[in-house]
Amino acid sequence: MANKEELYPPGRLLGVDVGAVRTGLARTDPFRLFPTPVGTFSPKQALLEIEHQVKHEGPVAAVIVGYPLSLEGEKTHGTQHVEKFIRQLKKRLPGLPVLTMDERFSTKIARRLLVESGVPKKKRAQKGRVDVAAASWILQEFLEANPEWNTAV
Repeated sequence: MANKEELYPPGRLLGVDVGAVRTGLARTDPFRLFPTPVGTFSPKQALLEIEHQVKHEGPVAAVIVGYPLSLEGEKTHGTQHVEKFIRQLKKRLPGLPVLTMDERFSTKIARRLLVESGVPKKKRAQKGRVDVAAASWILQEFLEANPEWNTAV
């Protein structure tokens, strides 16, 4: 029987909100208690940044990618971008677990969270601000839905 460390290896988790133009990236603290924004990148640059995080900011236990589904739970137009990104990521970093998390409403929720946290309208309108907030939200949702990934438990 596998122990917890084999099932849930030590290290940070990375959260990704993939878009056709911009991709938001967030990461957890080493104990996987909360996410913090890393930045917003083009999809190609995001792959390079994830590789950097793994090799220089690690260890990284897994990458959590937001997976766009319709209200009915079916694939959307954005799903193909995400699936392509996941294929490229797995090719670039074989052996690194890549998991998906339902990202329905992530952008809408991220916008609301920015408003509620007092971010001025001008800053909320900056390109990428919502994308990185959505990546953080996806990661937080994953942590709440999967407490076994929390190393402090």
